[in-house]
Amino acid sequence: MPDSEPHRDVLKLILASASLTWYAILWTLGIVGCVAARKRYRLRPRSPLASAAASAVPGVSILRPLKGLDTNLYENLESTFTQEYANYEIFFCVDDEDDQALNVVRDLMTKYPRVNAHIAIRNGVTVGVNPKVNNLMTAYHQVAHDILWVLDSNVMVEPGTLARSVDILNPPPNAPHPPRRRIGVVHHVPYAWVTKHALGSRVEEAFLNTNHAKMYIAINTVAIDSCVVGKSCLYRKSDLERVDGSLKPIADADTGGAQSGERGLAAFGRFLAEDNMIAGALWHELGLRHDLSCDVAKNAVGNMSLADYIARRIRWVRVRKRMVLAATLVEPFTESVLAGVLASLGLRYLLGIPPWLFLSVHFLVWLFVDMDVFASLAGHPVPASMRWQFLAAWTARELIALPIWFMAIIGSEVEWRGKRYEVMQNGEVRRASESGGGITGWLMHLRRNPDHYEPLEMHE
Repeated sequence: MPDSEPHRDVLKLILASASLTWYAILWTLGIVGCVAARKRYRLRPRSPLASAAASAVPGVSILRPLKGLDTNLYENLESTFTQEYANYEIFFCVDDEDDQALNVVRDLMTKYPRVNAHIAIRNGVTVGVNPKVNNLMTAYHQVAHDILWVLDSNVMVEPGTLARSVDILNPPPNAPHPPRRRIGVVHHVPYAWVTKHALGSRVEEAFLNTNHAKMYIAINTVAIDSCVVGKSCLYRKSDLERVDGSLKPIADADTGGAQSGERGLAAFGRFLAEDNMIAGALWHELGLRHDLSCDVAKNAVGNMSLADYIARRIRWVRVRKRMVLAATLVEPFTESVLAGVLASLGLRYLLGIPPWLFLSVHFLVWLFVDMDVFASLAGHPVPASMRWQFLAAWTARELIALPIWFMAIIGSEVEWRGKRYEVMQNGEVRRASESGGGITGWLMHLRRNPDHYEPLEMHE
């Protein structure tokens, strides 16, 4: 029909303009993340608290949930014994006395007798379906200090991390740039380092150390909402005891108000991503804010197959889908492939630029920015000996991101540490049947070592 042509042209113009507008927004975020990474991570000054007396610094209780012999476990746990901070205690949290991680813990406690370290046995305490929260509950009730630092077992940190983090969570009265709102969470961007050269391990490294870190840092720099990956987080127990994960603002939060009903860590046992929900609760219910220190949470990646990587990504996309649906739906449009293709079509329509020419420049610049973010976090560029391997893993990650998203968006079951869960509204979970159907069951069948836990044979 003749009169439909103008309408079709208008629609094409709108779509082309929208694709380029989104592309500009996305690049703005990418540049923000890259610049912020340069400013924050390329210089890591020593905190004055690192040399202060115990009586002059706030006490900190470090909680490390453990389950078996995770990759690099000895060095990961040792990094908490060697913190340059005079007033802290450590709780190593396990399900039972037979956990193989306890051999490592006891060796370290013998090596560092002056560090105030404890073993906390769960002994069947259950507050929800989240095994990590259940694991932490005994120590949570025994801690001596208000400031809690919760670190995953596969995380290693630098000796100055605790002092620099407390500087942000508890700034001195004469701080030169005090925050407008009190800081409720200090967290650390995950940085993957590979201990075994498997394909999935390399893809995970390329993802966490480039695009994920870039967007994570950018979102936290803009700070329009809570965005926390809880591999390493500091917060106050007194704040946590006032919130329940409902994300409903407390009317009298500024004067000490609290939610009614169950509160504290136990209230978050119903969530799979309890770390993200705790941060969100402190943000929305108490009106507190988050901040990153200049440290990274070094995440040791063991023998991860490609199926392991895909299952991990599917798990967290499905969890985020129930928690932040709008952001999850937008996620594919933040990836280099889809964003680049849409922008190239828009430019071809508006300016006649060939897509192949634009995409060649697009991917080269995108890679350059990602490599710069890697260098900021690592403190050095990708080593020359590993450059081609890293580039291949980065390319593979970019290409499989959209297929993984499609696999994840159509389901609600996830697998974690060998158990299946159904993700419900707001990120709450319940145990699912072990029938092993669908994509999740197929991936469970393919995976060699779920979550990279490698049990050792115990001999009498």
